[in-house]
Amino acid sequence: MPDFDLIIRGGTVIDGSRAPRFDADVGILGGRITALGDLSAASADSVLDASGLIVAPGFIDCHTHDDQALLSQPDMSFKVSQGVTTVIAGNCGISLSPLKPDTPLPAPLNLLEAHERARFATLGEYFDALRRKPPAVNMAALVGHTTLRVRTMGTLDRPAQAAEIEAMRSLLAQAMDEGALGLSTGTFYPPAMHASTEEIIAVGQAMMGCGGLYVTHMRDEGDHVITALDETFRIGRELDVPVLVSHHKLKNRANFGRSAQTLPHIRRAMQCQCVSLDCYPYDAGSTMIHTDRAMLDGRVLIASSQPHPECAGRDLTDIAAEWGISREDAARRLQPGSAIYFLMDEADVQAILAFDETMIGSDGIPVGEMPHPRLWGTFPRVLGHYSRELGLFPLETAVWKMTGLTARNFGLNDRGRVAVGAAADLVLFDAALVIDQADYAHPTRPAAGIHSVLVNGVPTWQAGRHLGARSGQVITRGPAGAGRTLHAA
Repeated sequence: MPDFDLIIRGGTVIDGSRAPRFDADVGILGGRITALGDLSAASADSVLDASGLIVAPGFIDCHTHDDQALLSQPDMSFKVSQGVTTVIAGNCGISLSPLKPDTPLPAPLNLLEAHERARFATLGEYFDALRRKPPAVNMAALVGHTTLRVRTMGTLDRPAQAAEIEAMRSLLAQAMDEGALGLSTGTFYPPAMHASTEEIIAVGQAMMGCGGLYVTHMRDEGDHVITALDETFRIGRELDVPVLVSHHKLKNRANFGRSAQTLPHIRRAMQCQCVSLDCYPYDAGSTMIHTDRAMLDGRVLIASSQPHPECAGRDLTDIAAEWGISREDAARRLQPGSAIYFLMDEADVQAILAFDETMIGSDGIPVGEMPHPRLWGTFPRVLGHYSRELGLFPLETAVWKMTGLTARNFGLNDRGRVAVGAAADLVLFDAALVIDQADYAHPTRPAAGIHSVLVNGVPTWQAGRHLGARSGQVITRGPAGAGRTLHAA
């Protein structure tokens, strides 16, 4: 009987801890790493030659909107092709559960639907659907505050009342029992911007004492960013839970350079409470089509439009000129849909990426044929452009920001590292060649230099093609009182 199901031979391991790389074979049995070192005398059902390649933990995308795609696009090629083996869904306050079957969804919650209308009354039902039809990657989920508001409130343009807060808290408590990682908010967006800090704290009380995480797309990433950060920190202190600042950025020209102010502010908060942050490696973001002038300050590229799908990939200025109307009116006519907004300064992007504790999250929206290129290119872009070409940080640090750091902050105890006993989520890549190839004109081109991807020990991507495997697992937080230990099912 062979010693292993699979041996990866001859590779150089970057283990996700930021430690120096080392040469070692990797032995995999039953979906887990069971040996590291010289395995030349061992036998295996199959052998994968990693000569000249880096063997790293599979990347963990800590900020996704893949909730629906995990069901409707289970191959998840836009993730596995770039080395991602685990995604965190339910960010920015929007999640597919808990929702009633026929509830109309406001933007940006409707971005999760695309052409599907999957709704789940409980997180447990959503997890069951994924277990019945596993995707190609692992997933864990947050519960969206906007989703809770839509489920419990008749109108959203006001603070929640006491009975509504109690209903949201009860739904969140149930979701935590079913394995949610925590609560996400998107108070920047219309459905949640009217929620008070006190409302969020009251709803979030369901997480107290059970290891939940508070994750937020803050109210303001521009002129009032410090105030928004302080609100975030206060919520974490009041609830005594870790907080995560989603896709930290500084928007609009008047705020360019303010990372020199926000990063020390975040660092000071980290000395008093558990704070983390993530970002994506681009100077443009993407979200629902907005009509307010602050979002239309720079170039706007339409990614998708339900009433005008022919406009995908076109500049809003050109569309408005063709229609003979203002940019605001053109944006209104294109709704609902998504757009790409060029609102950030590259120097700030680099400063935030280089900040020691910054994780990597794509924030991609898997809708339409012209998405933001971050959907397909985020992780190879960090490895190739920012680490190799610009030298922003060593390759070991780049890998850590995508693996070990993220696993630590989310409590994914057996992911994010190449170590005996860890889940065999692995990516093999050529450090000299790895790079993103997706751009704004060709946003769905797979990355170069990604040789192989294994999910729970099963080869899933190799030599530029999907192998058809769907071995992803649902990762859930342990039961109340168990801390932040997570379990795969």
